[in-house]
Amino acid sequence: MKIDKNTTLKIAKLCRVRIEEHEIEELSSQLSSILDWVEQLNEVNTDNVEPLSNVSTAKLPLRKDKENSEDKSRDILTNAPEKLENYFVVPKVVE
Repeated sequence: MKIDKNTTLKIAKLCRVRIEEHEIEELSSQLSSILDWVEQLNEVNTDNVEPLSNVSTAKLPLRKDKENSEDKSRDILTNAPEKLENYFVVPKVVE
């Protein structure tokens, strides 16, 4: 599947990724290659294949849940580059 310049720019805008003009052609080519590969995967016959949710048989140890009523919001907010009252300030993502 061929991805054109406009589609690449639209994807970048939706992802909120800034791309330079000289990168568009290469990214379009890479996206096209990825979609071609996905189309190849769609051609594989999986009629007799059981669904698999995880290839690993390893079991992770579980810990007991413990209630912790300690307020660590101040400690957590020290990692925030910008904060307002008790909240992280993040860029607007919904238009």
